[in-house]
Amino acid sequence: MFSKHVSEVPGTEFPAGRLTRVVIGPQCEIKARHMVLGHVTIYPGGAVPLHQHEQEEVYTVIAGEGEITVGGETRPVRPVSMTYIPSNQPHSLVNTGTADLVMLFAYSPAGIVDHWQEELEGKLK
Repeated sequence: MFSKHVSEVPGTEFPAGRLTRVVIGPQCEIKARHMVLGHVTIYPGGAVPLHQHEQEEVYTVIAGEGEITVGGETRPVRPVSMTYIPSNQPHSLVNTGTADLVMLFAYSPAGIVDHWQEELEGKLK
């Protein structure tokens, strides 16, 4: 398998107000050994809570508007804003608009980041 529509990929609803679908990666139907690519819908008022991880990451906003914070600096984002997030830099993304904020994320090296489980367990808000 090398191609799939994002709507065919199961997702996870997170308490901070978003749906995350991991589309390409080691544990996905579309395999990649060294990177992960995902699709996220952040609902109005929702967020990717402040977190950090070893992986370098890129966020690409494809719809909606919000604010991204990386390493203590906050900037507005809109389509087609792209943000590079260095390894171990605290970062978050908040939907400040009235419509869904849709974005893609890509990170390397591959793996599932710890903050997803921490958020599901109520440790991140």
